[in-house]
Order: sequence, then structure tokens, then C-alpha cells
Amino acid sequence: METLALLELFSQIAITILGILSIVLIAMKNKWGFVFGLASQPFWFITSYLNEQWGIFLLSFVYLGSWIYGIYFWFFVDQTPETAVAK
Repeated sequence: METLALLELFSQIAITILGILSIVLIAMKNKWGFVFGLASQPFWFITSYLNEQWGIFLLSFVYLGSWIYGIYFWFFVDQTPETAVAK
């Protein structure tokens, strides 16, 4: 198996594992889901680039920003009851 094919296979496995972890954790309202989502982004960039999927490649930047915002909000913004947004 050539190097690019191995990289593609590894990326697909990483996307699957990290994507499932991020979705499940966020559904459970666990802030670490955003970290796993962010960790999956390099693999999205790699696989979309290797397969010349330019729409997915550009969309990956939107997801990158979303994961970073989630990390910022859940890890760095004060979450005390006085400052929490009313739901």
C-alpha cells in the first residue's frame, strides 16, 4: 500500500473515531466533545485535500471556527449562574 493510501486510511479512521466521540460527548453536554471535534479537523483537511473535495475543504474552515468557539465558550467564558445566558 502506498504512503498516500495509508494516510487516507488513517485519516478516515481518525475522522470516524474522533467524530463519534465529539458528537456523543456534546450530546451529553460534556465540553470535551469540542476538543475531540477540533482534534478531528486536521484529518478532514488531509482527506478532503487528497480527494480534491474543495467544498469539504472550505467547509472544514467553518467547522474549525465552530470547534474553537465551543472550546472558548466552554473552557474560558465564566459560567457562573450570574453570567449564564437565560435559556
